Amino acid sequence: MYSLIRNVMFKLDAELTHDLTINNLSRFSNTPVDMLWRQKQLLKPVEVFGLTFPNAVGLAAGLDKNGACIDAFAAMGFGFIEVGTVTPKPQVGNPKPRLFRLPEANGIINRMGFNNHGVDKLVENVKRARFDGILGINIGKNKDTPNERGKDDYIECMRKVYRHATYITVNISSPNTPGLRELQYGDALDDLLGSLKSEQQDLGAKYHKRVPLLVKIAPDLDLIEIKKIAGSLIKNQIEGVIACNTTLDRTVVEGLKHAGEAGGLSGRPVQKPSLEVIEKLSEVLSGKLPIIGVGGIDSAQSAKDKLAAGASLVQIYTGFIYQGPGLIKKIVSGL
Repeated sequence: MYSLIRNVMFKLDAELTHDLTINNLSRFSNTPVDMLWRQKQLLKPVEVFGLTFPNAVGLAAGLDKNGACIDAFAAMGFGFIEVGTVTPKPQVGNPKPRLFRLPEANGIINRMGFNNHGVDKLVENVKRARFDGILGINIGKNKDTPNERGKDDYIECMRKVYRHATYITVNISSPNTPGLRELQYGDALDDLLGSLKSEQQDLGAKYHKRVPLLVKIAPDLDLIEIKKIAGSLIKNQIEGVIACNTTLDRTVVEGLKHAGEAGGLSGRPVQKPSLEVIEKLSEVLSGKLPIIGVGGIDSAQSAKDKLAAGASLVQIYTGFIYQGPGLIKKIVSGL
């Protein structure tokens, strides 16, 4: 059924299709209509961050930026769900068009630019959801906030989502907010992580709740950069790392329609580079903190590859767009 729906939807503009899907999932969640996407959650529990995940397959951030469809995605059998990226103030993101399919490569290019309704709206949606499983909330900074004040945006988001999140992800790796990736390096990274760690401790004492702090990194990193980032994560006692975000590299898709569009490339073309980053990161970290593997996971084998490289959990996004909810069951069954 999903392949028939996809064939129709793929004839429409990519962002229009996304908006229609999100709106309908939100509208018909927890109604009899959700039988169209509901499937039994397969249980293969995994212990990570001191949490028990029902299974190792999660929804990556970016698909449900505002937390509008949490219950709908939960009904599909994900082991955990990550919403966002959310910023302190609402923002429209980059000019349209900004989302492009590369079906020949099972890829997507986006330059959305953290378009979202703001952290307050996301919190409202999270509070309204019935989902009681593991929920990650991915936080970022507003485009007009300079990097030297970026940590203020992250702290504001963290304060507002802390009570409602099972874990919090710090997104410093989107290629679509100018200068954001500069926060991945050196003193800027240490300053950000140190400030967030201090805030995490204060919030934990205030709410009597431990919420792990994760950082999402880019795939466009060399070994020296990976070593430096890993050192900062360990130094600041960050609980986990998500590898990886979208890539700026176009080598694999060169010559395809839309390949020259600006933005981050996701899907099968990033499968190999993300795997290589996970392998290097795992070696450098030596088990000191867990990795969530993301990037081009579209089969049980590609998920197994991420786990074999050193990841403890995986997340899907573009593969899910191309294959639908059946991919969740396919991967969990194959692990």
